[in-house]
Amino acid sequence: MTTTRERRLEYRALFKQNVEKRLMVDKAVRVIVFACVIIAIIPLGSILVEVFKNGAAAISYEFLTEVPGSIGSGDGGIGPAIQGTLIIIGLSSLIGVPIGVMSGIFLSEYGDNKLAKNIRFFNDVFMEFPSIVMGIFAFLVIVLILGHFSVWAGAFALSLIMFPIVARTTEESLKMVPVTYREAGTALGLKKWVVTTRIVISAAKNGMITGILLSVSRIGGETAPLIMTILGSSQFFSGMDVPMDALPLRIWRLSLLPYDSAQLQGWGAALVLIIIILGINLGVRYYFSSKKGKQRIFGQLIKKGVRGTN
Repeated sequence: MTTTRERRLEYRALFKQNVEKRLMVDKAVRVIVFACVIIAIIPLGSILVEVFKNGAAAISYEFLTEVPGSIGSGDGGIGPAIQGTLIIIGLSSLIGVPIGVMSGIFLSEYGDNKLAKNIRFFNDVFMEFPSIVMGIFAFLVIVLILGHFSVWAGAFALSLIMFPIVARTTEESLKMVPVTYREAGTALGLKKWVVTTRIVISAAKNGMITGILLSVSRIGGETAPLIMTILGSSQFFSGMDVPMDALPLRIWRLSLLPYDSAQLQGWGAALVLIIIILGINLGVRYYFSSKKGKQRIFGQLIKKGVRGTN
């Protein structure tokens, strides 16, 4: 018969064996995850290096501010395209972000019904539509009806691409907020809309911002919808009801030209587009992260939530 000491030694041996096995599995998973990260970073890094190497030589003050020159001359710049990109991104965000955020809030906080399930299904399907389909739809319902290309048509097409992404990421971000936050607000006698707007959204702010920036990055490089809606121009912005230039359009047009100067300007325009999208992402994240930590979630619950009941 085994003694108590022998049993303890046997349990310790089994425990040690189990721990060693778990540590080995943990190390293996770490290696696999790290390898996947490296594999994902290599193509991204190569693209950035290639764009910077080929486009840095084109960057100059004249290139960033002047209108395009004659074809093949190598003169002029991409000033109207930069201006148009900023305008179209801003206008599309004004249309798509509010719709996407409101849709995500409804699906997360009021989505336990058949209507929300159908909306969620069609939103997921809509998010996978090819961008050219959005451009054709905007062309049919705006350009053909109005009889001319316009900035409104381009913003409408890009907002259709934008709001399903925002809606989905907003919904998932709100669902990740612990239910105890909602229960704490309800325990103070707050109405559901007060809890949602002043507590839940505050807790899910970072995830929602990430979704918005993801959608901005997506529409920032779209070309097909812009061909069907704003067409392109060689002049600076002159109105909402006329064609306008944008960096994706300018890059596409320059890439079709057989001249070395046009190819150089195309690489330069691609580099500028990457810098603009990167600048928007870093600027927005810095703005919100600089205010992070000034007020805790439950501090807002007491300070703002109780005020909302008055």
